[in-house]
Amino acid sequence: MKTLADIKKIAVLGAGTMGPGIAQVYAMGGYTVTMWTRSESTREKAIAALKAQLDTFEEEKMLTEPKETILGRISFAMTVEECVAGADFIQETIVEKADAKQALYEQLAAIVPADVIIASNTSALNIFEIVPEKLLPQQIICHWYAPPHVIPLVEVVKSEQAPKEIADVAVELLNKCGKTAVLMKKFIRGYIANRLQQCLNQEVFYLISNGYCDAQAIDLACQASFVPRACVLGICKRIDFGGVDMTYNNFKNKSYSAPQWDTIPSILQEMVDAGELGIKTGKGFYDYTGRDIEAVKAKRDKQLFEIFRVTKKFMDDPV
Repeated sequence: MKTLADIKKIAVLGAGTMGPGIAQVYAMGGYTVTMWTRSESTREKAIAALKAQLDTFEEEKMLTEPKETILGRISFAMTVEECVAGADFIQETIVEKADAKQALYEQLAAIVPADVIIASNTSALNIFEIVPEKLLPQQIICHWYAPPHVIPLVEVVKSEQAPKEIADVAVELLNKCGKTAVLMKKFIRGYIANRLQQCLNQEVFYLISNGYCDAQAIDLACQASFVPRACVLGICKRIDFGGVDMTYNNFKNKSYSAPQWDTIPSILQEMVDAGELGIKTGKGFYDYTGRDIEAVKAKRDKQLFEIFRVTKKFMDDPV
């Protein structure tokens, strides 16, 4: 089994939405990274994304070495075989489609040595039901959040057949690369943060669909209350400070009942039908028409840097 000291080269399979950011993190951690991409156009987009991301990091004084040095650690391969050759750790980030992942993992089963750690970034799929049985003893999930080069959290969980030491190595690797790796005891769809966010999403659609408020009111209410408070107290510690008995009484008195959806919320269906898919189409809950989307993303990243700097101070010196 690979130890942290054994890991020298990392293969990132997929150069789409998440791949460039994840590759950047590993390269900033000092690792040689090879990215697999199917087309020249995807490769060029990935290179452009890497350069833009590193420009923002440089502006924010987040780099400890020249950006050219970091880019120099990242190369590209047009085949899976070339990408994973000599890799000690493989990070899969391809599209969330079971058949595509199954086909890729069947390739990996035929060419990857048994001591290589394989991590999936899957969000919605149970990868442990998809990969060939042969790979399960070396299979884990490292679930990143977008934008992966900025958001600290990565949730780690191993297959039932894999030893805990493999997950521990992944946590060590991610922490070394500056991430906040959280080790889960066992797999559940949605992991931690996504499950909590999904609960919030249900209320968002319920409140808007039933005319209680609009999207801007929801965002302002969150920004002015529990979101910044969570930077200090999290979720569970907040219950301690508010009083476990108060939370107990809220449950006992049935002061809240979660909305139940038998169908997709109408507002969500209407937005998808209208092609209003958020920032990538120029409109979602908010209208981004006429705005430079890359500039908007860069501004988002800079603001996230600022809040995570403050949050890390609180995490390093908790109440």
